[in-house]
Amino acid sequence: MSRALITIHGKADRERAAKWCHQAPPETRIEFKAAKRTLEQNSRMWAMLTDVATQKQHAGRKYTPDQWKVLFMHACGREVQFIPSLDNSTFIPWGQSSSDLSKQEMSALIEFMFAWGAENGVVFHDQEVEQAA
Repeated sequence: MSRALITIHGKADRERAAKWCHQAPPETRIEFKAAKRTLEQNSRMWAMLTDVATQKQHAGRKYTPDQWKVLFMHACGREVQFIPSLDNSTFIPWGQSSSDLSKQEMSALIEFMFAWGAENGVVFHDQEVEQAA
């Protein structure tokens, strides 16, 4: 087996993972990660990024939700670099994808975005829905 992924839901999954560990050849890499972010968290993040992109500028420029995501990821301590494109016409962001964030990491990112938005006068539409209910 060259690659395997298991999500631990119970005792049987733990036992299977332990068996794989005992059978793994030397120099096998094993990585443990917290549960991935939820689809609800992802949807909320993109709604918030869209709100920021339509309402705010940064350094005198409008940015897309994708560009704002890179800015927020960097502000939260995620490694982000900008590397030149193959034709050297622009720079491309490189770094950790938000899809690789855990539930806890995504919650921290969303909370940071809420705090930044509050300090910068952003009206988040999901807040309007919650307040109207």
